[in-house]
Amino acid sequence: MSTREKATQDDLELLFDCLPPRIVAPLRERGGLGHLLEVVIDLARPPEARFPDGDVVLDPAEVGQEDLDFVIARIGQFGDDNRSGIERTLHRVSAIRNRKGRILGITCRVGRAVFGAIQTIEDLAFSGKNILLLGRPGVGKTTMLREVARALADGAKKRVIVVDTSNEIAGDGDIPHPAIGHARRMQVPASNLQHSVMIEAVENHMPQVIIIDEMSTELEAAAARTIAERGVQLVATAHGNTLDNLILNPTLSDLVGGIQTVTLGDDEARYRGTQKTVLERKAPPTFDAVVEIQSWDTVAVHDGVARVVDSWLRGYSPAPEVRRMRADGSMARGVPAAPAKDDAPRKEPQRAPTVGPPDAESPTPRVFLFGVGRDKVEQASADAGVAVEVVNDLRDADLVLTTKSHYKRGSRVARIAEESGRPIHVVRKNSAAQVQQFLRGAQRRLNGDRSVNTALQEAHEAAQRVLDGEDHVDLSSQRAYVRRLQHLLAQKYNLASLSSGADPHRHVRLLQR
Repeated sequence: MSTREKATQDDLELLFDCLPPRIVAPLRERGGLGHLLEVVIDLARPPEARFPDGDVVLDPAEVGQEDLDFVIARIGQFGDDNRSGIERTLHRVSAIRNRKGRILGITCRVGRAVFGAIQTIEDLAFSGKNILLLGRPGVGKTTMLREVARALADGAKKRVIVVDTSNEIAGDGDIPHPAIGHARRMQVPASNLQHSVMIEAVENHMPQVIIIDEMSTELEAAAARTIAERGVQLVATAHGNTLDNLILNPTLSDLVGGIQTVTLGDDEARYRGTQKTVLERKAPPTFDAVVEIQSWDTVAVHDGVARVVDSWLRGYSPAPEVRRMRADGSMARGVPAAPAKDDAPRKEPQRAPTVGPPDAESPTPRVFLFGVGRDKVEQASADAGVAVEVVNDLRDADLVLTTKSHYKRGSRVARIAEESGRPIHVVRKNSAAQVQQFLRGAQRRLNGDRSVNTALQEAHEAAQRVLDGEDHVDLSSQRAYVRRLQHLLAQKYNLASLSSGADPHRHVRLLQR
């Protein structure tokens, strides 16, 4: 048994007491309960247990109303977010209702206190820095947050307050679970009031640290900034898997400083070696460090968020420090290869980053979605028989798929996509028919774009010739879309460009400004 398993407290017996015996018995027989994630009980379906390696049917007999009533009678009341719990435990019980409010399904999520779960970020937590935890559901964000509260309250002897919206951090009931140590817990009467309780905690109880789970609204982001400005340490989680997701999230980007469009003067643009319109960070970040939780034992740490975001806006990929816990309890720390740094003299012309046309060698289109449902794309992909890969990072995408309304509102995402040379496909509305039509043309469009690579390579070489002293260079004739990419590339080299000639002989000329 590993050190981590020895330090785990899960109160599974109290959860099993709330489940029908015919569901509990197969669980005990199966074993491996230390990895149990959830028990799912849906009306007229067999009950299931979820483990990291897959789902297991616990009983072939379908769940009846009496099974649901058995569970409901043994747990606390459900709140406005359809969540409840088992008093003095960390387990979360969530309900699925029909339109009339009747409960048709229950998800019992196992909550565990893992003592020592913050070894990978212990130095950050005790440094007093504001820390934001990111990661997919079930990866351990709340578990780590809970352990941070205990470590700072008991180990660092700080005044810690947990703002517990769904009683998931400190458990159900009026008395908080021992897993948060001597930290105090403030419950939130309704999920839409979390921001108010955050401010109340600072104004009324003089905390040194505030712990918050699942920040998701602009009001909560504004409250977090207010708290940070008062000198209180913040440790929180937010929706999103990576720092990139957060930067591109219009609701929560303020947590890392926000993004704004700035128009530079001619001299400044020439000095920076950029185009005149650039993206810049709007304000100091609320959080000093962002931690991407990749697994129970591995995290990627972005320390110095202001610097990281500034680099990202200049086109450099973040290079977080990856920390991994070994089986013997020691920690391996490593930094992946850093992106190219802007350490050349400013007055020398800079090489532009590669403008990424669609990758014609890739057999599967990689699509970044903005305002289009992932489920619709996956269903349309199956119906149309066209393979497509949905990516979460804009820089990994071949194409951007968005709706007409989102394209108008989401100029920031559109601008970043256009500046990086990624085509934007706009559908009239988020419908299956529109998405299918897009997919039918996507594969053909990508396979037909090998000439784009050649045209952009020609533009790169021509730009270098102009920077080396030639007065101007004429490129070969291209269609309008490719000419636009060539104009964007010229802007990145801080060169002038113009189109001349008539189709089909219209071409781009690159020249000194």
